Amino acid sequence: MALLVLVSTVSWTVDKHICMGRVMDISLFVHADDCGMSQDMESTCCDDETFTVKGQDNLKISFDDFSLDHQYFVVSLIQTYLYLFESDRKEPSSFNDYSPPPLIRDVQVLDQTFLI
Repeated sequence: MALLVLVSTVSWTVDKHICMGRVMDISLFVHADDCGMSQDMESTCCDDETFTVKGQDNLKISFDDFSLDHQYFVVSLIQTYLYLFESDRKEPSSFNDYSPPPLIRDVQVLDQTFLI
């Protein structure tokens, strides 16, 4: 979303230097380099073209037209986002008061059987 706002608000300028019908240099945001011909020949055969795309300047958010449907959407979005990070509740266990039976022999070590 931030990238979309950045791209739509920045003004883009493309500058092209055309010499004898061929594009010699294309540049964004700055002036394109010339082809290196002498000044008297350059005026007759070379041409510079500039294309500018203006960005948006009106990014002011107004809450005057905040309808009830928009409010429902914002509330449901916030509630869904909060429930996304809700931790699982532990259910009470009835075996907390009882200890496990004593381990007389370790069968896995005796039989050399291990799960990997």
